[in-house]
Amino acid sequence: MDNESLLQLVNRLSEEPFPVTEAVDAAIRLQREGNAAAAAMVYRLWSKIHADDPLRYVALFNLGTMLSSQGDLAGAKDALEAAIASKPDFHPAYINYGGVLEKLGNADEAVRQWTEIVKQLSPVVPSAVTYKVTALKQIGRLLEENRRHASAEAHLHDALSLDPDQAEIVQHFVMARMVQCKWPVVDPWEEVSRLQLMKGFEPLTVAAYADDPVFHMGVAWNYNRTYDPPPGTAPLWRSAARPPSKRLRVGYLSSDLRAHAIGFLMAELFELHDRKRFEVTAYYCGIPEDDAIKTRIRGAVEHWVDVSALDDDAAARKIADDNIDILIDVNGYTRSARGHLLSLRPAPVIVNWLGFPGTMGSPHHNYLLADPWIVPEGDEIYYTEKVLRLPCYQPNDRKRAIAPHRPTRAEVGLPENAVVYCSFNGSHKFTRFTFDRWMQILQEVPGSVLWLLGVSEPVDQGIAQQAQARGIDPARIVFAPKIANPFHLARYPLADLFLDSAPYGAHTTASDAMWMGVPVLTFAGRSFAARVCASLVRAAGMPDLVCDGPDEFVARAIALGRDPAALRGYRDRLEANRKTCTLFDMDAHVRGLEGLLREMWGDFEAGRLPQPDLRNLDVYRDLALADDYEGIERIRIEDLAGHYRALLAARDRVRPVPEDARLWTPKARTAARESA
Repeated sequence: MDNESLLQLVNRLSEEPFPVTEAVDAAIRLQREGNAAAAAMVYRLWSKIHADDPLRYVALFNLGTMLSSQGDLAGAKDALEAAIASKPDFHPAYINYGGVLEKLGNADEAVRQWTEIVKQLSPVVPSAVTYKVTALKQIGRLLEENRRHASAEAHLHDALSLDPDQAEIVQHFVMARMVQCKWPVVDPWEEVSRLQLMKGFEPLTVAAYADDPVFHMGVAWNYNRTYDPPPGTAPLWRSAARPPSKRLRVGYLSSDLRAHAIGFLMAELFELHDRKRFEVTAYYCGIPEDDAIKTRIRGAVEHWVDVSALDDDAAARKIADDNIDILIDVNGYTRSARGHLLSLRPAPVIVNWLGFPGTMGSPHHNYLLADPWIVPEGDEIYYTEKVLRLPCYQPNDRKRAIAPHRPTRAEVGLPENAVVYCSFNGSHKFTRFTFDRWMQILQEVPGSVLWLLGVSEPVDQGIAQQAQARGIDPARIVFAPKIANPFHLARYPLADLFLDSAPYGAHTTASDAMWMGVPVLTFAGRSFAARVCASLVRAAGMPDLVCDGPDEFVARAIALGRDPAALRGYRDRLEANRKTCTLFDMDAHVRGLEGLLREMWGDFEAGRLPQPDLRNLDVYRDLALADDYEGIERIRIEDLAGHYRALLAARDRVRPVPEDARLWTPKARTAARESA
């Protein structure tokens, strides 16, 4: 809209009655043209002139929503307050108003606004149910983020009772139970079935729930479908002019290039990239606050592009216009990931690495970076990407900041003369099987304690009660408060032995422990997340601390707890290995990564770019959903592939299953039909 047309619009608004629908249409057109200021002016002017119009709340609501999306939270708050005053029973305004209050840091008032909707919506009509479920979901999500997990669980339970087919609500509900160590996690009730709960698992959560790469692959595939662009959408990179370059243009897309586990791991990597061969761009999509790690990474890369304020289409267009050759997705399915952006294919080659421990199950991720231990030969069938391997998949920062003051055991509430086992993984990784093993270890090593990362007082008390129910004095469970990473690292050496969790083991926490001289005991499962810790321990030069299954894990932990000299020996080995082991050899790691990047580009230029194989993933997911993951630990099933082939054969007898290149190959299908 040109200036003359805008002036005519303003005159019409001022001189004659003007329908709200026309005002909204004009404002939306202005917003699409990039003139948000003029759109806001139209809303404000119309609502001021038409102060007595019964539809005034519509203009004010639209204004508030627009301002909120643009980051003008104060303006959005005023507009939504005015919309509520204009029409107190317009429930969407309360939903959005609560969201603005949350962004402004007023979580309690946000919950109060959403609770007000729940109170108002007692009539059982479709619109009331929809708004009530939305309000309960918002309350539960915000309570979860503020570590009020029991209350969050209760509100999400109520939301699911009203509408059980809400996968997003199920995800938050099961996560609230996992964090609280409420077992079984999947516990259906009258209004909600087990299958409805199982269908709600998202990819990252299911990695902590079950050690089953088939299940993980199916969940990832199903989740990724929500990002699909319209049919026939061409890869965005093809629409950008691509001038030749002597250097390979590599982009890293992540919300976590900051004081976050990923930022801590990757900081030195960016400093070591070969600038003569690689042009590196970081596309940041995380929180706006600065910190030392973000500043360090921003100074190390050639280009730092903040796309957090851009929508997916605009951010994808920016990446395509930058002529990125290889885009490395460092988020996967973690918080603030940009799945739709990636589905637009802004670069010719897209890689899944580091942020998410598993397959993406997507049609646009071409490669997955792993190592020979995490994805051993033959396990490629559990990944939709082509697997390429580094010596160890995880980078590390040898310059990580460590607080100069090393606390004593007394300062942190640990006994002076007892074995201190630790596990600083999040409590959502603690399955019943893991916890039972830990309690068995404490039972057999008198006086020993288990040092865990605290969550909140109610959750910590619940974990202590779980210990008491297993015959362990709750005082033997010691909780470490969350503190800044340099101070957290400084207290690590107070522990004697780090006990891994399963199926989602220690990743950054394991390499941190070993950097600080604390040996890590683990065993390898079947899925990506369940094998990372074993890979790291081996890469640190300590393969004898990788046990052959859970039973040996318990026996070794007990034996080491009774042998202080052996524990000291492992500490000495870690110290001796630190400068030479694979885990901390960042120069070799970066050279290996750069070699794989050149290999990927060679595949693309030769027309060999691998395309993800998504056949039968719906069938695999359906079969996995029906299995029992809390009655028997998955590692106890000796032949997981055989287990699924039997399920596929049973399914094939009822409804034929087409062949694929994974478990239902032509050979497997023929054998199953001949034996039927």
